[in-house]
Amino acid sequence: MPITVDSNTKLSQAAKDRPYFDNESQYKRIAAYIIPNESLYYVFDCKGGGSGFVGITDQRVIFYDQGVLFKKKSMVSIPFNQVIGVASADEGMIFQTSEVTLITAAGKFSFEFRGADKAHAAYAFIMNQILNESNPQLRDNATNASSR
Repeated sequence: MPITVDSNTKLSQAAKDRPYFDNESQYKRIAAYIIPNESLYYVFDCKGGGSGFVGITDQRVIFYDQGVLFKKKSMVSIPFNQVIGVASADEGMIFQTSEVTLITAAGKFSFEFRGADKAHAAYAFIMNQILNESNPQLRDNATNASSR
């Protein structure tokens, strides 16, 4: 069952048991795109009216673009095995925002959120998945190298 988190609960702790989301309707829309053996951890609303929202699973980032990037409403998936770099930044003292950027061979994808903690939670989760979980090509290469 999904949850929302009060400001005293760390996002990374909240997502361990159940998905964290900013908006239940966004959560439901992303959840409909989850494939078998995939788990949804976060759904963050992007800053800016009508700009979309981001779902983060154990295998990919799913961005629902409400016409800002592609001039049409669309669902865009970025598998972690296609991500070659991740950056996180925050700014503002009173109205804090944060941004996470995924760097892929196809270009950069940046997502800005309300609150300083969301991009950092996304960054930490995505880096953990990339380095420890979701790179079967790296595990295959390591297995092949050790068997020679």
